[in-house]
Amino acid sequence: MTTTAQQRSALGEYGEGLAARHLTEAGMVLLDRNWRCDLGEIDLVLRDGRVLVICEVKTRSSVAFGTPLEAVGARKAARLRRLAARWLADHAIRPDEVRIDLVGVLVPRGGGVQVDHVRGVA
Repeated sequence: MTTTAQQRSALGEYGEGLAARHLTEAGMVLLDRNWRCDLGEIDLVLRDGRVLVICEVKTRSSVAFGTPLEAVGARKAARLRRLAARWLADHAIRPDEVRIDLVGVLVPRGGGVQVDHVRGVA
């Protein structure tokens, strides 16, 4: 892995950790992290009361190529819905509702970290 790829991976892991902490401090229960299957990966799976939350985390160090929240389009949202169905099929959890959330983490050089949580994006 190149240094740039390692830095990007470390930034992503850092952002996921911040997002998980932000959501659990808001009262959600973390059920799974970095769950993988042949369709892809779910960053965070949480329970928000009786709602199962599939959460995509996008972390950026600048907004030069758009904000973290702009990184999830219709194609990614469709993939997250398929991943949610697969996660439910593989686990013995039957929630009342499933919601897909997005957490954008901005970690600018020399500035404060910003965490934005958007509920029900897909």
